[in-house]
Amino acid sequence: MNSGRLVTMTLIAVVAATLPVIADDDVHVSAAQVIGGVRVHEVRSPYQKGTTLIRVLIPDSVATGARVRTVYLLPVEAGVESRYGDGLKEVREKDLHNKLGVAFVAPTFSHLPWYADHPTDPQIRQESYLLNVVIPEVERMYRVQADVNGRYLLGFSKSGWGAWSLLMRHPDQFARASAWDAPLMMTAPGKYGSGPIFGSQENFDGYCLRNLVSKNADRLKTSNRLVLTGYGNFRSEHVQMHELLESLAIPHMYRDGPHLKHDWHSGWVEETCRLLLEPTSEMK
Repeated sequence: MNSGRLVTMTLIAVVAATLPVIADDDVHVSAAQVIGGVRVHEVRSPYQKGTTLIRVLIPDSVATGARVRTVYLLPVEAGVESRYGDGLKEVREKDLHNKLGVAFVAPTFSHLPWYADHPTDPQIRQESYLLNVVIPEVERMYRVQADVNGRYLLGFSKSGWGAWSLLMRHPDQFARASAWDAPLMMTAPGKYGSGPIFGSQENFDGYCLRNLVSKNADRLKTSNRLVLTGYGNFRSEHVQMHELLESLAIPHMYRDGPHLKHDWHSGWVEETCRLLLEPTSEMK
């Protein structure tokens, strides 16, 4: 077991052993334990199997009465696995929460996250978990902007797919979504562990990005809400998605490169965060 995973598993044990639990119906969220400058909440809910975490990093200084925007860093691995790095660690090391003046939130998921609700398994409801537990709890506990203009999604690989699908399936909930090095042109479940999460072709079709782009084309034309940056493994899919968006006259921020390692720490996160947070027309 690598040292990073050992530290994170120890973190879960510390949280579970020391924190009181706040109950709201079937959702149980612990009070925050500050570990390494990060606020950590333990979560139990009917949407996920067992215990998950919500980790929160807020700016060191926030003006009295102010509410900051939130960037949701979407993981690419289940639980506390970190073979591809740790997005929140990258943000903290680059001091982006202070440089950009926003909160960053990193939830965990009990199963490999594709940000979908399984059609039959009630403990694989990843979309519902984020929308009905993570976001409401963050907005209840912290002074963040609790509306569409205060919520941003950032991911890569399968979580880049998830960021875009969440925005297009819930355009009234998020201001902008970014994807870096993601398999954006998938047309069927099965690859990269997606089969057990989507459960069926019919369910997958409701999350398929090509379908969602076409379905939401008119709405997406009204403002620049999609960020598409760089690649490690999936350049051809990025190029195809860029061409599809261009053909539909959908504005988007596009960067064809540079080629970087498929990892949170390879150097792409800061630029993507800055693009994600660039001013855009306010959503209604």
